[in-house]
Amino acid sequence: MKLGLNIVLGAAFAAGSWVVGMATAFAEPTETLVNPLLTASDCRYCHQHANAAEHAEDPPYGAFFGWRGSMMAHASIDPVFWGAVGLAAQDDREHTQDCIRCHVPNAYLDGRRDIITMEELNDDGDQDGVFCEACHRMMDDPATPRGNALWQFDDVLVGDQVARRGPFDYTDGVPEPTFAEDEMGNTVAIHAVIADPFTGSSAMCGTCHDVTTATPRVDDQGTSLGIAFNEQRTYREWVNSDFSVAGDGFESCQDCHMPAVTDKPSCSIYLDEYAHPTGGRRHDLLGANRFMLEVLEVQPNAGPLVGEFFYRAARTRMDEFLATSATLEVQAPTAVDLMQGLDGLAVTVTNETGHKLPTGYSEGRVMWIEVVGRYGETVVWSSGRWDDTNGMEEDPQLRTYRGVAEELLTGTNNHLLLNDHWVEDTRIPPRGLRPDIETDPVGDRYVLDPNTNTWPHQDSVTYAFTGRTDVTDTTPQSSTDDVLELSVRLLYLVNTRDYIEQLAEDNLGTSNAGATVVAQFEALGWARPVVLAEQVASIPITGLMLPSLGSTGPDGPSEGTTGATMTGSGSTTAPNLMTDANESPLDDGGGCTCRSGRPTAGGWASMLLLPLMAFGRRRSRRRSSAAR
Repeated sequence: MKLGLNIVLGAAFAAGSWVVGMATAFAEPTETLVNPLLTASDCRYCHQHANAAEHAEDPPYGAFFGWRGSMMAHASIDPVFWGAVGLAAQDDREHTQDCIRCHVPNAYLDGRRDIITMEELNDDGDQDGVFCEACHRMMDDPATPRGNALWQFDDVLVGDQVARRGPFDYTDGVPEPTFAEDEMGNTVAIHAVIADPFTGSSAMCGTCHDVTTATPRVDDQGTSLGIAFNEQRTYREWVNSDFSVAGDGFESCQDCHMPAVTDKPSCSIYLDEYAHPTGGRRHDLLGANRFMLEVLEVQPNAGPLVGEFFYRAARTRMDEFLATSATLEVQAPTAVDLMQGLDGLAVTVTNETGHKLPTGYSEGRVMWIEVVGRYGETVVWSSGRWDDTNGMEEDPQLRTYRGVAEELLTGTNNHLLLNDHWVEDTRIPPRGLRPDIETDPVGDRYVLDPNTNTWPHQDSVTYAFTGRTDVTDTTPQSSTDDVLELSVRLLYLVNTRDYIEQLAEDNLGTSNAGATVVAQFEALGWARPVVLAEQVASIPITGLMLPSLGSTGPDGPSEGTTGATMTGSGSTTAPNLMTDANESPLDDGGGCTCRSGRPTAGGWASMLLLPLMAFGRRRSRRRSSAAR
């Protein structure tokens, strides 16, 4: 039997309260438990509670409310995950156990480590994904490297249950009864508690959010680099950034993905009688995989069991969160002659997160800049334009941010366990990222700052569009109303259509998971990107063709017009990031400079998040030469 961090039983049992001290001990990763992890349903009796009265108008912060609609709760029933497992099983069946350890800890601990389909899940905890006790019984073991879900769980009974770990220790004398009656009249046992700083640390998140495969990594020539393939490095990106440095700039994973809540009760029993002034956090576990929540809401083994309330709440919180991930700055001319073209449109994207933007699993995922200039219904110029039917427009100026991995010998990509070579990694580094072969960008996009020895956390690109002589003036009777409506958006797509279809096309019969996920995505019109930041501008234009004469019109900027007006979105108050923008005109007199992005600290886009390699309707097993 492998026991975890042992607990000291010489602790306070006063007034029925079980407050347990800690002793230092180390263990190898847990492989089995004598006392199984309790399911989320066992925890919801006390932790699906309403807010305390003074926070009644705030979104529900009972732990179960946030977790239930999150991707953590759905880690084991994510159809894309099972599609990827199907390919992994074809390529290297032995190491799919690591996938199960991460996404279905209950099955792994139960000895069912060889499952490769969703149909093999049982109904006793498997479908809870990464659930309450997977975090609140986890302990620190500094001797074990972070990553690959090499967790250690406490397995020692205190009374009739294993203690739960968290930020509260109850040393303030508030009694905790051994048994209590919950809101629904059920008699429930109150467990012992251990105040453990590891539970609220980034190190705990790093247990799963660094992933290394068994395949040796090679360079462009096929020479081994002496390390295993660094498939995901979200935690290490944070460790190597300024965000991990103690001081005013420090922000943990939880600071962003689990925002702090003041005066929070720990359970329903003390809802209005007692609340912890500090240490409480929302359990929204925020990420960027918004479309998947739409898929899960109608998936037979998820949506009907969870309820639309949880999905709606999760998407609302996600929309607010995504607006904090990046800042978009645009410099545009104050007026444009269509015949001369649009030149010098400068766009800068700044990563405001504590890891690469985007981060995590890279297959089928991409972030990019979309530029669209319209005159009325006519698209005059564009780059990377998104279309719900055709996907992302590819063009010579397309600016993408993604990690592209492959098996160097064959050029095969999107097969996780075959990857041994990074073709490119243009994801934007976090602020202050220090050099490390496992987190460095790949390619020539970014240059190491010789003064700080850090990678830049922003990227700038300038667009130039050639002149047009075929745009007809729709209001020739007026010379004061002709404007170019310019939109610049930072878009992020978690699952491209090409990737989803590849999950089915490359599956040689290992499972039907690929075909299933294709049907699910197709039924909902395929995945759509989320908007991380947006700027829009109205720029006076000349050079339109008169409809009757076929010649250049005399239209010019209207009287009193001094330049373009830019407005931006990206505020956490934006109700819908896909459609709404906050009005905030900015003009420096010599062009239009605007920023949209992070108004308050406290949110990083993460994710079990993931960039791409193939887009639109073009099948690609290698990098697109059009993308820069």
